[in-house]
Amino acid sequence: MRSTTTLLFIAVAGFTAQLVDGGLGMGFGATSTTILIMLAGLTPAAASAVVHTAELGTTLVSGVAHWRFGNVDWRTVAAIGIPGAVGSFTGAVLLSSLSMEHARPVMSLVLAAIGVNLMLRFARGLTRRKLSPKPHSKGFLGALGLAGGFIDATGGGGWGPVTTSTLLSAGRSEPRRIVGTVNTAEFLVTAAATAGFVVGMWNQLVANLAAVVALLVGGVIAAPIAAWLVTRINPIILGGFVGTLITVLNLPVVLAAVGLDQHLWVVRVLLLCLGAVLCWRGAVKARANSKAASVAEGATPLVVDPPQRVAVVE
Repeated sequence: MRSTTTLLFIAVAGFTAQLVDGGLGMGFGATSTTILIMLAGLTPAAASAVVHTAELGTTLVSGVAHWRFGNVDWRTVAAIGIPGAVGSFTGAVLLSSLSMEHARPVMSLVLAAIGVNLMLRFARGLTRRKLSPKPHSKGFLGALGLAGGFIDATGGGGWGPVTTSTLLSAGRSEPRRIVGTVNTAEFLVTAAATAGFVVGMWNQLVANLAAVVALLVGGVIAAPIAAWLVTRINPIILGGFVGTLITVLNLPVVLAAVGLDQHLWVVRVLLLCLGAVLCWRGAVKARANSKAASVAEGATPLVVDPPQRVAVVE
């Protein structure tokens, strides 16, 4: 049974992660897992298990909502979701079998990679591009789903940053359709990851049910606030900041695991400075791209904000 203080930290993790997710359309898993490990003291496997179990209900609700709003391409759901489920189940079983000594740097490496991905993605300050009529191949979607599912389970999150970012950058479907389809497929990924943790660590999962509830409560409280903030926060800056924070917290763990544990505070300071520069660069490029598109099209285009989403906890 976890202490009240620990459960409070977990609720704060859910609250913070939902604010991030509500502003970016991604990042709940990576943000909450990082906080659960750093502040609440959960093991990597336990943190990922808590996050995925909590997401079982939310991804189902999200998928149904997106379906009702016509945001789901069911062929793509199958093409990306089934391989994603295979990858997430494999990742969950693998993470459950690793010792704490090995699991922590593995998860930190995955989370650091997700953080760098977010930093670079939002530093580009992209604008919405003209859609290409050419569909994605099944092989591409399958490989993307497999990689995204494996990273999601072993890193405690990452399905959105990996799959949504890739599909958005390809520009072959409307953003709302991409987000709706990926979120619907995420239920399969989450269910498979949870099944993997049930196989690998049933007793720990049962022992952490209170943590699952605390994470959900924090996320539910943050959901309406996130829906309000999304109209007032620059997503380019928010995305870069979150990516920087995730990288700063996790990359030093990886460096320490390989023996590079000298002057890690210098690494953190340099990463913070780099993140600030990339955030500024992304905001500047987003404004420049928006103005250029406005001149070319004779209208004011939208900067790539996170696609409009149904206000549910994810």
